[in-house]
Amino acid sequence: MSSANRIGLRILLDLLRATHALSQLVPPKPPNPERPDYRLEHMFVLGIDPGLSITGYGLVEGPHPPRAVVAGVIRTDTDLTVPQRLSVLYSGLSQVISDNSPDVIAMETVFTNRNLQTAMSVGRASGVALLAAAEAGLDVREYVPTAIKAAVTGDGSANKHRVQQMVARLLGLSEAPKPADASDALAIALCHLRAAPLEVSR
Repeated sequence: MSSANRIGLRILLDLLRATHALSQLVPPKPPNPERPDYRLEHMFVLGIDPGLSITGYGLVEGPHPPRAVVAGVIRTDTDLTVPQRLSVLYSGLSQVISDNSPDVIAMETVFTNRNLQTAMSVGRASGVALLAAAEAGLDVREYVPTAIKAAVTGDGSANKHRVQQMVARLLGLSEAPKPADASDALAIALCHLRAAPLEVSR
């Protein structure tokens, strides 16, 4: 890796750490008295698959059996400037959160073993998602891609098609939602539903 790429990746990681620290400054919203404590039994998880061009989202009610409530994508116009695209993404995610009132947000962690341009685009989108979650007072849980694949398929190296098949099967759908970004977001939400009981038992 060239020195310029290493510097770029360090800048990206510093940006992500700063954004995550900002998200911690906003206190979590108080528990919703109309819903049971999600940490113990029941929750609505909003999975987010961040990307600058397309960000997938999927709300899953769980844990047993999990049920897909909504899934879709937010697209940004490539003719806009990056700040304008991030503004569109922020508005879209804020609207999704407001419309669906999730208990917690689950996201895919930025995978740094990508090319620099892709990593920066995903990192920027991730920062916007973290900010939208923080302003809504929501807790965020992040998972690496292998953990998401393992939680959904039992195999951390499963290909995208296999993940989509299992998302449809676990949620009782005739087929996985399209585009793939929406299905990936549902997979992230399912991953958190599998991981949450383990966190409580610690």
